[in-house]
Amino acid sequence: MENATLNDEYGYVKDSKVFLKGYLEFPDRQIGEVKRTEQEAIDYFKNRFNIVLNKVEQLEQEIDEALNKGSYLTKLIQLQRKLKGFDALGDFVPLLQRLEEKEEYLKGLIEVNQLKNLEIKRALIEDVKVAAAIEDYTAATDQIQEIKAKWIRTGPVEKEYQEEVETTFQTILDDFFQRRRDYFDEQNKINQFRIEEYEKLIKITKTLSYSRDLDDAYQKAREVRNAWNNIGEVPPKRFFKVNKAYRHFLKLFYDKYNLAKGIEPKVRVDPRIVEQQKLLQQAEVLLRAPDIIEASQEAKVLLSKWKEIKIPFKMADKELAERFRMVCDKIFELSYLARVISRKYPAFELKSPEEQLRTKYRELEWLAKREKSDLEFAILEFDRTATGDPEQDKQAAGRINIQKRKVQMKEKILSEFERKLKTITG
Repeated sequence: MENATLNDEYGYVKDSKVFLKGYLEFPDRQIGEVKRTEQEAIDYFKNRFNIVLNKVEQLEQEIDEALNKGSYLTKLIQLQRKLKGFDALGDFVPLLQRLEEKEEYLKGLIEVNQLKNLEIKRALIEDVKVAAAIEDYTAATDQIQEIKAKWIRTGPVEKEYQEEVETTFQTILDDFFQRRRDYFDEQNKINQFRIEEYEKLIKITKTLSYSRDLDDAYQKAREVRNAWNNIGEVPPKRFFKVNKAYRHFLKLFYDKYNLAKGIEPKVRVDPRIVEQQKLLQQAEVLLRAPDIIEASQEAKVLLSKWKEIKIPFKMADKELAERFRMVCDKIFELSYLARVISRKYPAFELKSPEEQLRTKYRELEWLAKREKSDLEFAILEFDRTATGDPEQDKQAAGRINIQKRKVQMKEKILSEFERKLKTITG
């Protein structure tokens, strides 16, 4: 400070250079140079002190208001480091003390949280052990995914325990998924063997219609049926394909046999299928109801009744189910459109039939565009986050399929509106 030409409480000017006076363990430090006058230089660096003062106050406020206060520790340490090298004139000691107090406070919170996190993660390790022991791999996978999501949401633990808990948890997951892969590999082999057995029986059934001895062929058909029922289950989609072929060739044979024997076959319809047919008829009536909003509530009841009817996959009428689903979808889409129209156009009923139809078309067209945009985003998000495991991606894929169905139904109704408009306008 000797030979200083201008002295201030926190700094001084010497040889046209501005110095900050030493404090705590820090020595005097040059922070700038005199550009015009010494007093202007001193005032400039005193004003710069307000920058760090504001930063400290802002950080304190953010910490006080934050829910996850521990996440601010790194930011605080960075600000401490910045203060110690910041070029300004002012009393840095109280600011550093305030930051040190906040640092101790945050470290205390983090320590408490890390202890809680360790307790939570150890409990999750026990949970995942139980889930990994479940024999039903689908149910086990669902539980493990839930536990894994909780694990990810749980914050870090103390470093000395970090490797232990992470390694233990991951080892259980790796072991489970390896066992699951082995299990499904074995299941795939079994399924492939069963499919091949089904295909052998289909070939035998195909030859029955060419047999000259129909009685012998009839006996073989009974033997094939018994063998077919004893092969065992395969995935529904694969069974549907082979079963369709088997039923086709079996029907060809029985048609020929019945014709030759003069037998009039009685078609027996499963009572559960009959019940589903009744539900479809009721849904079709609702679709023509004058109050489509009220009809949509009744359609929900029909959906619940449909779900209560349990039919084995082999016996299910896929076409019937698809028709019922489409009718219900149409009711729900028209109901939603009616609610939108009712909200936006109070005097809708006063419009001419043509104007009503045009209004419906415009609103549904906008809804379809929005739904399509949402679908495109959902597909992109699914592609980004998909694991490649059908079981894990099942829920997300299901939601996308529902969105696709909604878009398709909206577009179908739009086409119907368009045809009606052409008819009205001639």
